[in-house]
Amino acid sequence: MPAKKKALDLEASLNELETIVARMESGELTLEQSLEAFEQGIKLTRECQQRLTQAEQQVQALIAQNGEPVLTDFDAPDNP
Repeated sequence: MPAKKKALDLEASLNELETIVARMESGELTLEQSLEAFEQGIKLTRECQQRLTQAEQQVQALIAQNGEPVLTDFDAPDNP
């Protein structure tokens, strides 16, 4: 997946997470809806963290190459 697509996916996931939080904070959800929203939020949080970890690995790989920038593609591991 190209870097731009991943960045857009991260932004979209963060926006969706913000929407979920706002809905939960509104107090208008039933208990069942709140649990479903919480579950979705946890999933999005894990996906965002995974993408950020991949970006950090890419930056570290670039820095570690004796000052010579070498871009290494890191594929996202499959979700367990």
